[in-house]
Amino acid sequence: MDTSELQRIKQRYNIVGNCDALNHALDVALQVAPTDLSVLIMGESGVGKEIIPRLIHDNSPRKREKYFAINCGSIPEGTIDSELFGHEKGSFTGAIGESEGYFGIANKGTIFLDEVGELPIATQARLLRVLETGEYIRVGGQKVMKTDVRIVAATNVNMHKAITEGRFREDLYYRLNTIPVQMPPLRDRGEDILLLFRLFTMQMAEKYRIPRITLTEDAKALMLKYKWPGNVRQLKNITEQMSVLSQQREINADMLSKFIPNGQESTELTTTATPGAHSYESEREILYKILYELRGNVSELRHEVTSLRKQIDDNRAIDSFAANRQLASLSSPDTRIGTDAAHAIQPYAHAANPYDNGQQTYRNGSHTFNNAEHHHFDPYQEAEAEEINDADSINIGESESLNLSDIGRQAVEMALERNNGNRKKAAQELGISDRTLYRRIKQYGLEK
Repeated sequence: MDTSELQRIKQRYNIVGNCDALNHALDVALQVAPTDLSVLIMGESGVGKEIIPRLIHDNSPRKREKYFAINCGSIPEGTIDSELFGHEKGSFTGAIGESEGYFGIANKGTIFLDEVGELPIATQARLLRVLETGEYIRVGGQKVMKTDVRIVAATNVNMHKAITEGRFREDLYYRLNTIPVQMPPLRDRGEDILLLFRLFTMQMAEKYRIPRITLTEDAKALMLKYKWPGNVRQLKNITEQMSVLSQQREINADMLSKFIPNGQESTELTTTATPGAHSYESEREILYKILYELRGNVSELRHEVTSLRKQIDDNRAIDSFAANRQLASLSSPDTRIGTDAAHAIQPYAHAANPYDNGQQTYRNGSHTFNNAEHHHFDPYQEAEAEEINDADSINIGESESLNLSDIGRQAVEMALERNNGNRKKAAQELGISDRTLYRRIKQYGLEK
């Protein structure tokens, strides 16, 4: 493009600057304008990306048709599909009538999608279909609609990182990026910074009828040295502040430093997620987190159930052992038990003795108790004994009661006594774990 044509474009759109990167961006925009190719404008926030789509539309065959500039980041996620593609009557609460949406209204024209990197994943899929086939379906509708629009998109998001993190569709990126246009940041435009400053001071002086401010040489050097993270927008804001607040019309470096922030500010393209932090903008990521937490809860529950089951089994084992010990003491040759008494303690003969593999036989007079004949002993079954009046029977007192809690205490005491207080050997004898034995000792108050 020749210099005269370029200057004409700059004057028409009020573009100030002569840096090579800016001239190249304008040249690319003018070359692609006569075509219908998609254009993706990339650059930091505040560099003036909104000028390029307007320039493309005004120099294209669609210049007499409608032009819509849409900020995708300002539309709520729940309504953006309806805003872009329209909706049918009654498709959601408040849909009192049909809506064509921007793609329907802008047919034959141009749509500028600013901050396209903020689009939800579902909306990205709809947009991809429009780019590929020109077809879309309204929200709540079934009829396939056709549209013929030129799409120009812009973003300040690091698209490659967004694609890697799964926040932007790669196929949509390549569809939009048919013609890339890179807008240079203000810090790379050199003397354009001073040209823009002069323009903004003239605009303020003319608008508010105040003397125009100027810069000393050291202030100009500071202007060129500063990185301008907010780009042209930040430069305009600072110029307006100094025009209104400064008492002196000539600004030196010391005065300028009071208006320029001193802190470190980012000058990189923004990303959709802060590095090192979890982001929940994606529904898939939220679902993954919920499933991960649920798996942890299930694992904890399984561990608790397993521990509880082992504790119950240990309790049954020690009570069974205690019942067998009590039965053995009642069935010794020195003890005479009548027929009714034998029937009273018979339920405890069902338990298997851990020392004889369930084959021990007890004899008392004419009565024989073989615990191998019983296979379903419940140590928690209550045994009700009738009162024994036989002269040859012994009188079983309260001290010889078959209360399982007392029996368990006696069994633990006897095991500890036989093993000289060695808890590990006592636990092995009782057939329970060391931990269960320690808990029983504490429960029965047998700690010494």
